[in-house]
Amino acid sequence: MKLGISQLAFGKRASINMDLIKHAEQLGFYVAWTAEAYGNDAVSTASWILAQTDTIHVGTAIMQMPARSPAATAMTAMTLDHLSGGRFILGLGPSGPQVAEGWHGQVYGKPLTRTKEYIAIIRQILRREAALEFAGEYYQLPYTGPGSTGLGKPLKSILHGNPDLPIYTASISPNGLRCAAECADGVFPAMLDPDKYAEVLKPHFDEGFVRAGGGKSKRDFVVAPNVSCAVGDYEQFAPRIKGNLGLYIGGMGARGKNFYTDYVSRLGFEEDAHKIQDLYLAGKQREAIAAVPDALVDAVHLIGPEEKIRERLKAWKASGERGEVDMMNITAMQPEALEIVADEML
Repeated sequence: MKLGISQLAFGKRASINMDLIKHAEQLGFYVAWTAEAYGNDAVSTASWILAQTDTIHVGTAIMQMPARSPAATAMTAMTLDHLSGGRFILGLGPSGPQVAEGWHGQVYGKPLTRTKEYIAIIRQILRREAALEFAGEYYQLPYTGPGSTGLGKPLKSILHGNPDLPIYTASISPNGLRCAAECADGVFPAMLDPDKYAEVLKPHFDEGFVRAGGGKSKRDFVVAPNVSCAVGDYEQFAPRIKGNLGLYIGGMGARGKNFYTDYVSRLGFEEDAHKIQDLYLAGKQREAIAAVPDALVDAVHLIGPEEKIRERLKAWKASGERGEVDMMNITAMQPEALEIVADEML
């Protein structure tokens, strides 16, 4: 199984722990991931890491599609791919309506339709088989709509892109998982119990592969869930993990329209998920966080003494051997956490 290290750089100041990334590189980690929300951007941080490393790949998990045109994203991806010697991985996502409309001033609309069009345009640019033309619901190239000059013409990238540059998407909803399997090379589930892959992810992937055609299958697709890892006293680290889970399950969406509530329910914690959401939406955030069960934390993350983590890694390793999970994206601040995971998984 491949390993990734997540370096999201969120906070009042943009920062990257390069010592930790270089340690991961020495341990044999495959990729370091950056991200963006509505503060730091993912491209600058990815460039920063690529410039200071030699072998580790660097990817965006994710670049927000509403923030850039497909062509701008393709230009960025091709440039970083060339300058890094092929070490860049493009991770994309539609973000949410709060960010798309509130921050970028773009219509959120139909995120899966946008995703399919966006990736299709990027792949055309990378293949460079013909000048770029596209007629979709969200993107028309050349643009001939209201306000156009009529002078737009199909163009072909000056830069020769890599048609095999990997493109991943972030998703946990059934439709999003089907979309990822259909049009992308991999997917970032926000979290995963490695024992639940067959029932939670596989059916949706299989439908997406059929839609893709051409014999596409799981062999052509990378599943890379995010996994927090902290070595030591469980009670020391659990509040932070539960706080994050409580926020997403309880507050990232409205009642009946929260992908995280639905996803955690499918992982086998339906009663807990709805209790967390009820409390959170009632303004009882502390109670909602306290309601996050230890069993959920242990199912999707690696928190506690070294022996406990090594024992739980056996399930992740077995999932990899079954051809289910292909990569673990580890969020950790301790060098020893990376060392334990690398020792067991590489």
